[in-house]
Amino acid sequence: MTDLMSVRKPRWGLLGAGPWAEQTQAPALATHGGIEFAGVWARREEAAAALAAAHGTRAFSGDQGVEELLASCDAVAFALPPDVQAPFAVRAARAGCHLLLDKPIATTVAAARSVTDAVEGADVASVVFCTLRFAVDTEPWIEQQAAMGGWFTAHAQWLGSLYAADDAPPQTGSFAASRWRREKGGLWDVGPHVLSVLIPVLGDVTQVTAARGPRDTVHLVLRHESGASSTTSVGLSAPPKASGAGIELIGDQGRVMLPQWSDAVTSFHRAMDALLESARTGRPHGCDARFGLRLTEILAAAESQLS
Repeated sequence: MTDLMSVRKPRWGLLGAGPWAEQTQAPALATHGGIEFAGVWARREEAAAALAAAHGTRAFSGDQGVEELLASCDAVAFALPPDVQAPFAVRAARAGCHLLLDKPIATTVAAARSVTDAVEGADVASVVFCTLRFAVDTEPWIEQQAAMGGWFTAHAQWLGSLYAADDAPPQTGSFAASRWRREKGGLWDVGPHVLSVLIPVLGDVTQVTAARGPRDTVHLVLRHESGASSTTSVGLSAPPKASGAGIELIGDQGRVMLPQWSDAVTSFHRAMDALLESARTGRPHGCDARFGLRLTEILAAAESQLS
C-alpha cells in the first residue's frame, strides 16, 4: 500500500461535478490543508470546468482526461451516481489511487464486489463517506454506544421530502434532478446512512424483512448478530412537515437518541483524514469498501422483497 504520509502534500482528484460535489467534496478538497487539490473530472465538460475554476484547480474531460487525472493523483474522491462510480473506482484502484467513495458504492452486489476486489488486489486504502460515521457529534456517539453494548432494539426513521409531490418538476442543479435517486428511492439513498449507524452498534444484519410504504417509502425489520432487532423507515417523498431523521437505541441503559449533525464539509475533511491514516498505517477503516459491499448486499436483499 502506498504511504500517502511519505508525500509532502498528497495529490487528490475529484470525479464528479454535480450538486453533492459542489456543496461538499470540492469545498472540502480545496480547504483541506494537508493535500493538494489536483483536479476535477466530470462527464459534462462544462460542469468540470466551472467547478475547477471555482476552486482554483484544473478541469479534465473525456476518457483520456480520466487517465491523466488518475495518473497524477495519490487519492481520488467520488461524487458520481453509484453505478457510474463503481467502474471508475475499479479503474482508480488499479491506477494505484486510494479511494474516498460515496455511498452506496454500487446498487448491485456484483458491481460492489468488483470495487472491493480491485481495492484489495491493488492494496490501496478505501473509505466510504457515510456522513454519520465522520460527523463531529455522531462519530464518537456511535463508538460509545458500540462499546457500551446491552442494546435490545433500535428504531430509525429517515424521511426526506425531495419527491413529496408527484407532479413537481425536477429542480435543475439540485438533488431532486438526480435520476438514480428518483429510480432507486430512499432505500438506496438514505438507507446506507441508517445502516452505517446500526451495524457498528448492534452488529451485522443476519435477517432482513422489507415492505413498501407510501410512494418510495420502505420499512425494514432487521435482526442483528448481537441478538438485537431494529426497525427502519426510509424514503424521499414524505410530506415536508413530516420529514426528518432520527435513530433511537433502547437497551440496558434506557433510551438514547443519535445527536443532531451538520456541516458536511467538516465531516468530509474527517473522512479524508481517515483515508490518509488508513493509507499510512495499512489498517483498514471500519467504513471501507468491504463495509460498502456489505451495505449493498443488505439493501439488495431488502429490494428483492419489494413488489
